[in-house]
Amino acid sequence: MKYNLVTILGPTAVGKTRLAVLLADRFNGEIISADSRQVYKGMDIGTGKDLNDYVVNDKTIPVHLVDVLKPDEEFNLFLFKELFYKSFSGIASSNKIPFLVGGTGLYLHSILKQYDLTKVNFHDEEFSNLNNRTIPELQEYLKKINLTLHNTTDLLDKDRIVKAIIVSSSRKEKQPADEIVINSLTLGIKLERTEVKKKITKRLKQRLENGMVEEVKRLIDSGLTYSKLDFFGLEYKFIGRYLRGELNYNDMYQKLNSAIHDFAKRQMTWFRKMEREGINIHWLDAGDYKSAEHIINTNYFS
Repeated sequence: MKYNLVTILGPTAVGKTRLAVLLADRFNGEIISADSRQVYKGMDIGTGKDLNDYVVNDKTIPVHLVDVLKPDEEFNLFLFKELFYKSFSGIASSNKIPFLVGGTGLYLHSILKQYDLTKVNFHDEEFSNLNNRTIPELQEYLKKINLTLHNTTDLLDKDRIVKAIIVSSSRKEKQPADEIVINSLTLGIKLERTEVKKKITKRLKQRLENGMVEEVKRLIDSGLTYSKLDFFGLEYKFIGRYLRGELNYNDMYQKLNSAIHDFAKRQMTWFRKMEREGINIHWLDAGDYKSAEHIINTNYFS
């Protein structure tokens, strides 16, 4: 089957979005974001939602699944898939190429492996059996079946852990009968680990200088709870703890910087897992537009 999607993935801070935008401009495409937090309005600096990245030669490349929900609304894998297919169909019907771009491994995997997400029952025998296990046992089990966790909220409350396990276990890697068949040409953006760490640290400093703490303050002032900030993880979790006096500024910065480094490492672990499962990823160096253009020219249109 001919390719009908270009996927661009990679760890945080390697420049996926800008490269994807340049390629979308070159090949008449539109972007579908695979980011679990950029869907939220008002969460801009902390999620790296730089809308200037989507502008090429005074032309804005359309992007989908960004700024679609309020921060107090729920976004999950089920809704992501629903919105993805809606966007995908619209782009394809306009004779444009859909570019799926992001670093949330579970979301990417759900499309590339076409999960059949069954309706989850939180009150059946499985729920009761899991509820009889200890929190440490449940935590270890959830970590094994969901490598993309970047917040700890699901690992603190027993009820949340059990529900997260049931949702993760409900995934079936097969194409539902009524779903569009996806065949993706997948590009991976890589960078030496030491360079990724440098970029993460530099970017974090810039975001803090450009008002990231103030952004979190605005979210709190708008009524968002600290527990919801914990749920969003990383920048929102640690800045939230700073704002409520649990961490001083330096500790917040150090812990957050370390957490983002760990997150980038887990992202690569997920991508390697995808490769072991048979997903072909064409890896190229960060910023290597020419190689990316060549891969698309010689594969997508052949």
